[in-house]
Amino acid sequence: MSTVIRPLRDEDKEPIRQLLVETDVFTEEEVGIALELIGIVLDKPEQQDYIINVYEEGGSVLGYYCIGPTPATLGTFDLYWIAVKPSAQGRGVGRALDLHAEQLVRSKNGRLMVAETSSQPRYEKTRRFYVTHGYSELSRIRDYYRVGDDLVVYGKYLSQSEE
Repeated sequence: MSTVIRPLRDEDKEPIRQLLVETDVFTEEEVGIALELIGIVLDKPEQQDYIINVYEEGGSVLGYYCIGPTPATLGTFDLYWIAVKPSAQGRGVGRALDLHAEQLVRSKNGRLMVAETSSQPRYEKTRRFYVTHGYSELSRIRDYYRVGDDLVVYGKYLSQSEE
């Protein structure tokens, strides 16, 4: 089966929405935010704030990521979203997406990828994914989202000499 990581297309919006819901991790509000960013990328191809790439296998969308340069920084990029369809988790799709994002960031002279997530138990797999794939916890702000829900910031420093 052929696999490819490619730029977002119009027909990807619904499969991405479905995979976000299927993960049973994201709130309705969070899914709405993801769809808003997808809309920006699709409706304003000239914008430079967000880049979305999709992992496709055999014509099916199995995952995606959204990344963009962090405003007012030099070489820092935010990893806004990385998600994989539950039926495809554990097969290397997330790793492939993360490596693709790293290569993209390097190609744009990036040096640091930053990802923010929640301390809630439903995000445990997300936090484990970041640590397993070379991110370190850089900071934690207690009660950020709500009481008992910390903001956890992960980062991965990229060496320009790595390939």
